[in-house]
Amino acid sequence: MAKSVIIFASALCFLSLLGFAYCETPRLFVEGKVYCDTCRAQFVTRVSEYMKGAKVRLECRDNEGGSATYSAEAETDASGTYRIPVDGDHEEEICEIQLVKSSSPDCSEVSKDPYNKLSARVSITSNNGIASPVRQANPLGFLKKEPLPECSEVLRELGITAEGLV
Repeated sequence: MAKSVIIFASALCFLSLLGFAYCETPRLFVEGKVYCDTCRAQFVTRVSEYMKGAKVRLECRDNEGGSATYSAEAETDASGTYRIPVDGDHEEEICEIQLVKSSSPDCSEVSKDPYNKLSARVSITSNNGIASPVRQANPLGFLKKEPLPECSEVLRELGITAEGLV
């Protein structure tokens, strides 16, 4: 009797080790927002408008050679939010969200400023201490052709003038 209990306990321990060794990578998601930069400030202000129907692309590239390893596209919902499901773990890769297409002809320009980030880098791995399967990307914005009239007041509230910071 004691021998069968030991065999059963050993089998149970062995099976639990097998279950531990087989760890499927959980599915991760990248979420972010796309906005219309109504003040051409290149950051979100109180008069920025989140865009429904804008398209973004997630691209992951090999850290060494720079060749593309993963790509997926998404469209924003009514709140300007996109959600991209990601297959696999991309710990050793550089992954970025890029603007693809605006949903508004009046707000479709992409900044040509070399100091402005045209993409949002995101870490897509389960080995970074983040418990949630959702990875948040910084907001990305298209520039409105002409700033709204209230933008000078909005920027003044932020301590920004035509000459720069106050």
